[in-house]
Amino acid sequence: MAWWLWVLLGFALLAFELLTPGGFYFLFFGLGALVVGGFAWLGLGQPDWLEWLLFTVVALAFMIPLRGRLVHWARGDASAPSVDTLVGQTAVMLDDVPPGAVGKAELRGASWTARNADARGLAKGERSTVTRVDGLTLWVVGERGETAC
Repeated sequence: MAWWLWVLLGFALLAFELLTPGGFYFLFFGLGALVVGGFAWLGLGQPDWLEWLLFTVVALAFMIPLRGRLVHWARGDASAPSVDTLVGQTAVMLDDVPPGAVGKAELRGASWTARNADARGLAKGERSTVTRVDGLTLWVVGERGETAC
């Protein structure tokens, strides 16, 4: 196959990788096609079956050591703090909240929806401890309060 067809195939596969959601498969086959196109341009890799074999070997040689790292990098840092790290933090009540009711609390400079999980009411300005995070709702108890069952 002509060298420019390999290069065209390589760029087409690289472009197709941009249209797929992060699988990182077409990328390596695109790189393999570009490498084979370079070999064909230099006059190496005759006959066609050898070029196809080289295409497969080069693509797999790129894919096996690099794909896992790329997928891990693309998914982001898994050690980033999650919302669950709010458990045990101290929030200040912005409303008077009776037992089991929902109100507002301030935590880390932001206003949150807070559900009173304490057996007693929480007063505005009272400090409370986050015991659970459910979506964007903090479950709180007074600093010396008992949790309701």
